[in-house]
Amino acid sequence: MAVPPIPSLSASQLATLAALGEERTAGAGDVLYRVGDATYPFIAIQEGEVAILDAAGNEIVRHGARSFLGELNLLSGQTVFVTALVTKPLRYIAVERDALRDVLFDDGPLSDLVLSTFIARREALQTVQGLGLEIVGPRSSDATMAMLDFVRANRLPFNWQDTQTPAGAEPPLVRLPGGIELQHPSRGELLRALGVGRELAPREEVDLLVVGAGPAGLTAAVYGASEGLDTLIVESTALGGQAGSSRRIENYLGFPAGISGTELTGRAVTQARKFGARPATPFRAVALEAGNGRHIVRLEEDHEIAARAVVLATGAAYRRLPLDELHEYEGVSAFYAAGPPEAQQCGASRVAVVGGGNSAGQAAVWLARGGALVTLLHRRADLAETMSDYLIHELDRFGVAVRDRSEIAALHGVNGQLDAVTLKSGEQLPFSAVFFFLGAAPCTEWLDDAVARDPDGFVLTGEAAGADNLLETSVPGIFAAGDVRSGSSKRCAAAVGEGSMAVQFVHQHLARPTARVE
Repeated sequence: MAVPPIPSLSASQLATLAALGEERTAGAGDVLYRVGDATYPFIAIQEGEVAILDAAGNEIVRHGARSFLGELNLLSGQTVFVTALVTKPLRYIAVERDALRDVLFDDGPLSDLVLSTFIARREALQTVQGLGLEIVGPRSSDATMAMLDFVRANRLPFNWQDTQTPAGAEPPLVRLPGGIELQHPSRGELLRALGVGRELAPREEVDLLVVGAGPAGLTAAVYGASEGLDTLIVESTALGGQAGSSRRIENYLGFPAGISGTELTGRAVTQARKFGARPATPFRAVALEAGNGRHIVRLEEDHEIAARAVVLATGAAYRRLPLDELHEYEGVSAFYAAGPPEAQQCGASRVAVVGGGNSAGQAAVWLARGGALVTLLHRRADLAETMSDYLIHELDRFGVAVRDRSEIAALHGVNGQLDAVTLKSGEQLPFSAVFFFLGAAPCTEWLDDAVARDPDGFVLTGEAAGADNLLETSVPGIFAAGDVRSGSSKRCAAAVGEGSMAVQFVHQHLARPTARVE
């Protein structure tokens, strides 16, 4: 495990925490919290030392004076993954979770220190063998592979045994910290067992329902709740959406050094909760019924939400190659878009563009014009089968190498930085970045004919939908924002802008006499 830098609290920060919490002491050998516990306070060390141990009792790291304990589960309420053992007599400040949340909203420097440390620790814990969940199930099991994708998306530490489950058990078998076993659990059962799954009533009535918790959805929830709307946000996988799994977003305004998707979306979730929005996961929407005054969204497990306005922010799923290690590179050296930041980053370096359509050709030309040495990899025998003739000539004009019948079998690199790829033919090629243009499918199959969609399934809005404003769909009171919307730019910053704009249109809709609830 790569141990993150150990933070140091300033004297003024310790004083702030002391005013909120309680001074306590502990002797050498005392356990402050252990694997499987449901909760623990924020602990700021004044004197002494604490060792952090894994489930087997192996030491991971030690913390001394002015450091603090904890990681993301302290804020989320997840089951504890490690044990904190006092190794030298301890004097410390204990701050309960709700009080810590309050001060993190008001104290910017302390919030930055705590949140960035918690995120770095969670990322480090995900690399520790034997820590967190134990998932047992064979690669051939679709349910096992779906569970692996789900726990990765939720950034849960886990270990996977690619073996059959015990006789008679349907895979996967999931062992929780503390020893509890779940046989073939649903996503909701798993999160609730870990202490973080929100319970919803069979029927909820709200002012605003946001479906999808990526950047667009989280922004809509923040603005809706902060402006007095009773706001519920539901997400089928992990709060943060695809952006939450990005190792680094390099072109987000105000962060010249970039920001991890985890940190950006984690802050957004915290902000939404601050204003009273209720994030609920994992709840998958399965049907939408337009109504008079209230629209009904039906969820799995027989829940229904009646909302005066709905924002659809379910995003689009980029088609990904089935490479086990791909998630380690995404956002660092593996990308799904090629714009000015990527072109600048990849100038004078070897990059691969994967795909045979026009979007892949346009990206390859753009990157080559920026000075990159570009190779286009596609799986067909003839690029002309899928790409326009003019683009094929542009590839030649700008020196893009084209390799037919070339599919990636493996990625190679360190800490998310790509060094090379291996093709299915066995050949290894040196690349420092790879761009995937394999298409994107909008997450709209559940909508059926409830709102108008384009031929590719993206939601039509504005003039194309016969609506009065840019983000309203063909049904008054139902809006779309972010990647799910037809014609959107598929950029994080644009999704945030649309999420905030959608709430302005929600207010305009709710002010109409036709929006009154009978």
